[in-house]
Amino acid sequence: MKLFARHGSQEKKRGKLFRFGWKLSLLGLVVASGLGVLFFFGAWAGTFDMKKVGEMPERNTVFDVDGKIYSRLAGANRLKVSLDQVSPLFINAVLAREDTRFYQHGGIDWRGILRALVHDILSGSAKEGASSITQQLARNSLPLGGRTISRKLLEAMVALRVERDFTKQQILELYVNRIYFGSGCYGVETASQAYFGKSASQLNLPEAALLAGLIRSPNRFSPLKNPEGAAIQRNAVLDRMVELKRISAAQAEPAKIAKVTSHPKRLLQIQENYAMDAVQRDLNVLLTQDQIDNGGLFIYTTLDPVVQNAAQQALETQLTKIERQRNFHHPIKATYQPPENGEDSSMPYLEGAVVAIDNASGGIRALVGGRDYSQSKFNRALSPANRQVGSAFKPFVYTLAFTHGLLPGASISDGPIQPGEIDGAGNWSPGNSDGTYVGIQPCSYGLIHSRNTMSVRVGQFAGLDAVQKVATTLNLGENIPRGPAIYIGSFETNLKDFTAAYSVFPNAGVRKQAYIIERIDDSEHHPIYRAAHISAPALNPSAAWMTSELMEQVLTRGTAASARSLGFNLPAAGKTGTTNDYKDAWFMGYTNTLTCGVWVGFDQPVTIIPRGYGAALALPVWTQVMNRAAQLYPTQPLQPTMPIQHAMVCSISNHLATTGCQAAGTAYEIDLPADKVPTVACEVHGGEQMQFADKLQGFPERAAAFPNRIFRSFRRLFGGK
Repeated sequence: MKLFARHGSQEKKRGKLFRFGWKLSLLGLVVASGLGVLFFFGAWAGTFDMKKVGEMPERNTVFDVDGKIYSRLAGANRLKVSLDQVSPLFINAVLAREDTRFYQHGGIDWRGILRALVHDILSGSAKEGASSITQQLARNSLPLGGRTISRKLLEAMVALRVERDFTKQQILELYVNRIYFGSGCYGVETASQAYFGKSASQLNLPEAALLAGLIRSPNRFSPLKNPEGAAIQRNAVLDRMVELKRISAAQAEPAKIAKVTSHPKRLLQIQENYAMDAVQRDLNVLLTQDQIDNGGLFIYTTLDPVVQNAAQQALETQLTKIERQRNFHHPIKATYQPPENGEDSSMPYLEGAVVAIDNASGGIRALVGGRDYSQSKFNRALSPANRQVGSAFKPFVYTLAFTHGLLPGASISDGPIQPGEIDGAGNWSPGNSDGTYVGIQPCSYGLIHSRNTMSVRVGQFAGLDAVQKVATTLNLGENIPRGPAIYIGSFETNLKDFTAAYSVFPNAGVRKQAYIIERIDDSEHHPIYRAAHISAPALNPSAAWMTSELMEQVLTRGTAASARSLGFNLPAAGKTGTTNDYKDAWFMGYTNTLTCGVWVGFDQPVTIIPRGYGAALALPVWTQVMNRAAQLYPTQPLQPTMPIQHAMVCSISNHLATTGCQAAGTAYEIDLPADKVPTVACEVHGGEQMQFADKLQGFPERAAAFPNRIFRSFRRLFGGK
């Protein structure tokens, strides 16, 4: 019996040892698995860059030409502040609401997790949150994923790293600047200004508690949309603060009955307009995408809000007026219904664009690329919105001809172009837009009254290669067609580049690069970009001045003479432009301070109205913009920058007039840049060279009457009517 008892006892011991060993092994496996899990998630947490925790995208701030805030764009709508710029009442409210043991735990509040777990079990729900402020910061700063158990473990391990790399004060400062408060507001400073019209340092107790109450469900309890819900959350925060003895019940009671009244300060949002589109385009060229997306940039532009608004209003006013004309037979903007999904690639109604550039710097003061940015983001002021320039290109052709020795009083035929007359043109024979021909006229007449036949003949004098080259030099296109049709503008460019090209006339032939961003500073206010202010000679200064004088007459007695009846009486110069079948209407002009270009047309080119000239369609926009701009940019008479000399020359030879020229009636007086005064006498009419006139009194009146007096007698000689 003892033998069997001993044997049974041994078996029992072995069984206990086996069970103990099995349990020990299982425990070891569990511990090893737990350690493995911790090691895995710890290693995973180690792959995240802690620098990203402190990187918070803010909107880039855009300033106007006067250094005032004009807009914000890109990044989150956030204004970062230091912790000492935040009301202590808000700090206490946030800690009471989100993490009462923030200063006691090391990133994970185990006690809070246990309390939340018990509460959830007793309530039969999973509503109680247990994430510490550090965990929330980790989750909001880094791409940790969703709300699965594995992601929560990762979040906890990352939170431990955050606690190791940042102080408690730094963590709290990052948190209050990062969290979302609804209504597009990130950070306590932005929310405080948006909801209460004050900085975060000025928050009182009910306001501080209300903002703290938004954190868990910011859109649902926004005081702008749901003041009752916001009040409930505020009072819950106040009760918690009393419970934690952060405030007294006596302080809480008046705060709990305070009416939820928002006094929002309208925060500058991203401006949805064409000027900001231009700024964004340049940013994409000047900076990396990371620099832009990280935000916090200070972007100083050349935009003038007064001129910008004037341009937008003038364009809409004029185009609406055109739409009301009896001969306008197209869809109008007032009846346009945008598509439900997305936007049309082009608008069916009449469109336009305006660009204004400061002559002295090249800075763009206004840029309007259409009538309604919300309906169409297509920017008609910039490439690739290129349109045929038509007659508006003629001043550059005349300038080149003047460069090569032609003079404004030279006799040019306005008769029909004969087949083979123009080199390389074959039977091409463009007519004048009004279908008439007025015979021999001074060269100046061709530009002032925009005569196609005269302009083509002037282009022949200037030379096809020279005209093509100057169009390229002025950045009007990379592939300017080589053909005589370019003399009357049969090629395309965009309004911004065309306006910049026109600024060579008030700048004595110098082309200044048009730009819209003057300077960019980083978030620490260190400059990272400055405009280069590039300029280069493009046209002969004297020839450019001669053309500019003629364009002044365009506004007084030429194709744009209606400017005076439109209320424009400032010293200025410019040129109308109209393309085939009246599909594009232009007016390009300048004062001594600003150059402004206007285009009117349809996105899909069609005739706007019969005989819809630039003077009728585009000029009224230009006059309104320039009249308004002159209040800020006062004008003075356009003045030459070179010595001017009075001379008497022959309209046939373009040389100094002789007694023979006087007898033939081809001698005329003119003021010319000294370097453009002919140096030899006319060999066509013979006789002795005449002396320059010494007195200029009464010259403008004589010059105005002179062409009719001279050319009336010479029309028969040159085949004119």
